[in-house]
Amino acid sequence: MQSAVLGELFAGIPLESVRGSMERSVTSIVYDSRDAREGALFVAMDGAHTDGHRFIGDAVRRGAAAVLASRPVGGVPGRVTLIQARGTRALLSPLAAAFYGHPSRSLRVIGVTGTDGKSSTVWFIDQLLSRLGKKSGFLSTVSFKTGETVVKNPFRQSTPEATEIHGMLREMADAGREYAVVEATSHGLSSKTNRLGDVIFDAAVLTNVTHEHLEFHGTFETYRSDKANLFRALSPSTSKDVDCPRFGVVNADDPSAEYFRQCTGVPVSTYSGSGAAAADLAALNAHADITGTSFLIAHRGARAHARLRIPGPFWVENLLAACLTVSRALCVDPLSLAPHVESLSGVRGRMDYIDRGQPFAVIVDYAHTPGAFEKLFPWVRAHTRGRIIAVFGSAGERDREKRPLQGRAAASTCDTLILTEEDPRGEDSLAILEQIASGCQGKTRGKDLLLVPDRREAIRLAVSRAAAGDVVLLLGKGHEGSIIGALGPREWDERAEAERALRELGYGT
Repeated sequence: MQSAVLGELFAGIPLESVRGSMERSVTSIVYDSRDAREGALFVAMDGAHTDGHRFIGDAVRRGAAAVLASRPVGGVPGRVTLIQARGTRALLSPLAAAFYGHPSRSLRVIGVTGTDGKSSTVWFIDQLLSRLGKKSGFLSTVSFKTGETVVKNPFRQSTPEATEIHGMLREMADAGREYAVVEATSHGLSSKTNRLGDVIFDAAVLTNVTHEHLEFHGTFETYRSDKANLFRALSPSTSKDVDCPRFGVVNADDPSAEYFRQCTGVPVSTYSGSGAAAADLAALNAHADITGTSFLIAHRGARAHARLRIPGPFWVENLLAACLTVSRALCVDPLSLAPHVESLSGVRGRMDYIDRGQPFAVIVDYAHTPGAFEKLFPWVRAHTRGRIIAVFGSAGERDREKRPLQGRAAASTCDTLILTEEDPRGEDSLAILEQIASGCQGKTRGKDLLLVPDRREAIRLAVSRAAAGDVVLLLGKGHEGSIIGALGPREWDERAEAERALRELGYGT
């Protein structure tokens, strides 16, 4: 069982007061009182929706041996060590890193950030490393792998809290993994949460930066800066137990590429899905069809043919990011990776085709930002002879400014829009849909613009309207296993719901 002495955990951390012994060993660090067990250290954090200090008593009743609070609290029994320090949320990261023995020091850690394409890029990097004989683990929005087995991400956080992050990195190190590929979200990189603050990164990868999560960051500039913390964290002088080149990889086609390059002192390489001549790695002569994309990978005047058997507009860019990252990490020619491309698989819930024998296409995808829509819809239009029917919504209590932008991007390309719930949380579902609809210029209510709050009903309506040659796009949920409403989450499986709707129409029975 993992354990650590309080005095060692808090070494170097300024404390305002201590009552009780710091020589006590703790067996876990928890921030949710429901997870407290005998011997736990409970960290009371101020959250977005609740105050952890309210649950100190519950944690103690469940066996917590120590409590960390950010302000004076009463009613804590004398047998419990009570520690007070400022910024308990930020302190969760160094405490977790120390408790698990600083596992990122013994792993080569690659961080992937960006608005779209993070999970896919992480997935490709892990597969390429494995094909080259390297033992790799990863953490992503969709799934985790700390040993040999890939498991579904049980959290509704792309970047979980620091205790989970360092716990899984410890599992990777103990399992003999050489590399850890970590999806690094803006929330996780923000100083407000500091979830990734004590992970020692060796490489930073940027996919893109578009409009997202302004409800948390406030402005686009802050959002971009928080993402750039991944690049700022790279330091050629950081001491680790393993050797690994430190470098950055950025998308040359993104307007913020130079901004990220300037945020670090380590070498930065570039890739381009549009074939930019100045990029270190580029895709040329791409030919896409409904089953995937064939293209040339270009590097320093040389070229290699590649075939990616995953359809969609993002995949080639994400694949280039992965190839460039692996080539830099292993010091190999990126063109040598071309033969491995065709064997790569896609991520569940990302351009996930459902075939029950119906004469039209049904695709489940996680796209939920205006930037993702602006790439996805034109690509689908170019490969569709029929109509495009799009089903999507926007998350409640999240970035409200993006909602009309989603509507505008969809209305400009799609034939029929069915707006529905995504994760309304405490907001009124119909009010969210009205905000999206405000950007749906040129569409007529009741005809090619329908507001159907119930997602199950919306999916059934979409497939019932589809004819031969059409494409039904079910967007925004992808791999996620729940829909969060005012009363909490309820189970959800987008693919299963689509299959059920098709069976009801007589397909695949």
